Amino acid sequence: MTPKELRALCLSFNAAVEDFPFNPETSVFKVLGKMFALTDLGARPLTANLKCDPDDAVRLRAEHAGLIVPGWHMNKRHWNTVTADGALPDRLLRELVEDSYDLVVAGLPRADRLRLDRP
Repeated sequence: MTPKELRALCLSFNAAVEDFPFNPETSVFKVLGKMFALTDLGARPLTANLKCDPDDAVRLRAEHAGLIVPGWHMNKRHWNTVTADGALPDRLLRELVEDSYDLVVAGLPRADRLRLDRP
């Protein structure tokens, strides 16, 4: 997955926005003010911090050792750092980004979830 494709994927979700709260290089993708992805789109290899269910996080790290690791500078129980340099299938990467978005949306107040009007 290219940096352009990763950015487009993150912005394809309902109410998703890109923000730069840390520095001009670090893209933070949020839904209603809550982060679901963090990446430096110019870094090589391309990596992204993504929220993950704790049980799935452990399983994914074991299945994809070295490509999916505990979230760098994040709560390691709930976040993974995923290498998006082509070694992982794009389909899996898309699923992980979508799962991250869905987990964040699920944690929003009911009124906010209803406002999103996701199918």
